[in-house]
Amino acid sequence: MAKEKQFSRRDFLKTTGAATGGIIGGSLLGGLVGFNLQDLDSEETVTKDEAGSSEASGDSEASGTTIPEAGRIFFANDEDFNTIEAAMERIFPEDDIGPGAKALGAAYFLDAQLAGSYGRNSREYMQGPFYEGTDTQGYQSNLNRASYFKLGIRKLQEEANDRHETAFSQLEAGQQDDILKDFEADKVDFNVPKSTATSAYFFQLLREATLDGVYSDPIYRGNRDMAGWKMKQFPGHQHSYLDVIESDEFQDIDPLPNFG
Repeated sequence: MAKEKQFSRRDFLKTTGAATGGIIGGSLLGGLVGFNLQDLDSEETVTKDEAGSSEASGDSEASGTTIPEAGRIFFANDEDFNTIEAAMERIFPEDDIGPGAKALGAAYFLDAQLAGSYGRNSREYMQGPFYEGTDTQGYQSNLNRASYFKLGIRKLQEEANDRHETAFSQLEAGQQDDILKDFEADKVDFNVPKSTATSAYFFQLLREATLDGVYSDPIYRGNRDMAGWKMKQFPGHQHSYLDVIESDEFQDIDPLPNFG
């Protein structure tokens, strides 16, 4: 019975327009599906033929009404997860204003996204021919995003080992920044055709995922305790502003999540 009431309330808010705003970086759009790259790792890589397969187990958690406190869906390897978490923290580090990407759970947000349609690119056209796209053309790779991130993570690890003989997550902040800057400047060779992957585009995907994880609705496993919203003074999903709408003063409103 409780579930029926909750659905009815949301349905009412949608149809009357009382619900304001949307999910900042909430559900990432669609996905591309590419071919298997050998040597990524022993995990199965989604191919074009599998684009229409059933949703991964992470979708129900990523779009449900509860927030898993722990656990990973996509990243089965601790080193991979630690690498991406460390890279995200350098893109959005903790400072005197508030927590960084790690404390906000941005890596867990990405974990759920890569396990779902975003990682498989299941809502995007993924047929050849494949060419290196222009800056205005968006995602052009024949890899899906899950495979793209696996490739990028491997290169982060390789660069850390080659330069400093240690794991990326164990490097000093300045050393991590140097590697990430080279990725951003497209100075790291992925040893694949540029139509398949470049370090610059991987950095772009990583930066976008970091900001989405920091500011998304916490229902998607990032933005823990709505701290990202609080730093922006974003009110989240308020049901109504009738009590303050006529005030001439700035309103500091405690944010509400989508399921509040």
